[in-house]
Amino acid sequence: MKPKAVPTHQHKARRQKFMNATKHAVALIPSAPVQLRNSDVSFSYRQNSDFFYLTGLRESDSLCLLAPGQAHPFQIFVHPKDPKKELWEGRVLGPAMAKKTLEADAAFASSPLSIFDDAFIEAIRQAECLFYRVGLWPEMDQRVFSLLERAAKSLGRTGRAMWPIVDPQSILGEMRLFKEKSEIACLEKAGEISAAGHVHAMKITRAGMHEYEIEAALYHCFANSGAERLAYPSIVASGENACVLHYNTNRDQLKEGDLLLIDAGAEYEYYAGDITRCIPVGGKFSPAQREVYQAVLTAQKSCLAMAKPGKTMRAIHNHAVEVLTEQLKRLGILKGTTQSLIKKEAYKPYFPHGTGHWLGMDVHDVGRYYDRTYDNHRKLSPGMCFTVEPGLYFGPEAPCPAKYQGIGVRIEDDVLITATGSKVLTSGVPKEIEEVENLCNAT
Repeated sequence: MKPKAVPTHQHKARRQKFMNATKHAVALIPSAPVQLRNSDVSFSYRQNSDFFYLTGLRESDSLCLLAPGQAHPFQIFVHPKDPKKELWEGRVLGPAMAKKTLEADAAFASSPLSIFDDAFIEAIRQAECLFYRVGLWPEMDQRVFSLLERAAKSLGRTGRAMWPIVDPQSILGEMRLFKEKSEIACLEKAGEISAAGHVHAMKITRAGMHEYEIEAALYHCFANSGAERLAYPSIVASGENACVLHYNTNRDQLKEGDLLLIDAGAEYEYYAGDITRCIPVGGKFSPAQREVYQAVLTAQKSCLAMAKPGKTMRAIHNHAVEVLTEQLKRLGILKGTTQSLIKKEAYKPYFPHGTGHWLGMDVHDVGRYYDRTYDNHRKLSPGMCFTVEPGLYFGPEAPCPAKYQGIGVRIEDDVLITATGSKVLTSGVPKEIEEVENLCNAT
């Protein structure tokens, strides 16, 4: 068995850091529920990122109860051992092994739920508030509200108000935003695997193939390199499909002369890669495709050069807007001064999205984009990881010369802020026009 990417003692340190910030409170972090796909078949299971971040446990139907200062600060509730059920669904840790493996202060079976109910009520009676994220899973919400009511009634006529509920993301989001050494290693590996998949796609893409064939080839390459799953549903968009930002139908046939936009990433040990590249079907960019692609590449490389401590995501986005507006003028699509065009958002039909997002356990990862007052955009600091992904899209709603109609280009890389600047984690896949064409024509 390979060693854990994030060791147990690190999960324990995270829990302690979280509890240090939630004194006199109780925190409940549930595992993700199993989601029904159809009939009696479930979707492939993926653990709730916050739960995994704090425990390292991949099992469903589990509950993490944190109560700093109490007799059992970390209680875990897991599947009971049941040989008959394990025969059908696979082995589980069980309470005894969970306590040892996860270094919990106490571990219990999660079924029947009355075991957890009693522990929760006992813990919350000694607390001032509850850290729990409302709105993710309605059934769990109803159970928590019912337990809070029972706990309040158990206190008798004390006049005590109901416990306030605080979103744990206010703390966990900030913890997860700054990546630890082991997390950076996972992100680097996710970027490496994702890049290899894109290189493979460039080599095999041919007219006559279908988008889903490229999608399958990407997944095979990711899995063959050690990725457990996709970081998100792959976008494999040929021709004008590339102008649909979150296109994932992936059914159309590739035509000679199409531009194929691929936005796909691998997830390695619960950490996401996120790359977008554009491939000329047939191995050669048309003159119009080349012009648009170079415009986006110019913006992306200029934005990457800005990624360093002290800058902000907003500043990088504003720079992308400025460069792309100038490029749209160069292409003859916009006319006027750059600043006046930006002020009236003339670029929006062609560049309607942001330039990047935090990256980590979730592809759109957690953490504030503003300072604590929400008045100013926060400055980039070492340990932050995010994407840089400008694009230009000439879909039906974007007026442009006929030669650009139907072209969609986005170029995306993953960036880690370091003490001295930044590191591109996805540099293993080329993006210069000649390099892309060479790979597309490799045999």
